[in-house]
Amino acid sequence: MTEFRLDWERAGRTGTSEAVLCEPKSATQIDGIIAHASELGHRLLLTRLVPGKYRRLSTLARNALDYDAETRTAILGGMPAPVSAARVAIVCGGTSDLAVARESIRTLAFAGESATLLADVGVAGLWRLMERLDDIRRHRVVIAVAGMEGALFSVLAGLVPCAMIAVPTSIGYGVAKGGRTALNAALASCASGLLVVNIDNGFGAAHAALRILGHAHGAGPSPASATPR
Repeated sequence: MTEFRLDWERAGRTGTSEAVLCEPKSATQIDGIIAHASELGHRLLLTRLVPGKYRRLSTLARNALDYDAETRTAILGGMPAPVSAARVAIVCGGTSDLAVARESIRTLAFAGESATLLADVGVAGLWRLMERLDDIRRHRVVIAVAGMEGALFSVLAGLVPCAMIAVPTSIGYGVAKGGRTALNAALASCASGLLVVNIDNGFGAAHAALRILGHAHGAGPSPASATPR
């Protein structure tokens, strides 16, 4: 009897397909999951797969995956063609936030959604954000990724008309507390309608964007699950 039961019917129920959280799993368990999905011909998104664990996978499993070490994501079964021009803008405060931002990009790409990345527009140099506002406003959803004090969230949410999702990151010194200060700033924001996901959760932010865009109701290819197993 296998140690796992993947929910292949999820896409039919919710419009979002199965995904695998690799962090708590052994390389042997991940090998088994990949073999099972491959045998059934299913695509699969794997998250939080660190390079050391990826190297411990079987050669067969590694060769089957599109692996990205920076975002710790792997994709089985290839990427679909984007369903449209980019409808999601991903805005990050600094280059230190890029790994989380790119996790969102990979998750969106798995679902057939392209994204526009606007990096290093933190509000400590407000001109950097202001000169990109027209680009940002062209999108239907904005994912803002920032650590430190999380000031980007309230400032940007007060300047754009589209749905906006805040992703606090674990970037910063001392009282930044591994992202808790940015998380609290996002939750306490005076910008009404700002949505917030957990610290470093680029995957979850991408899924919130997909639901806003209508993927949960069957529009476009089935994305990865909003709750990795």
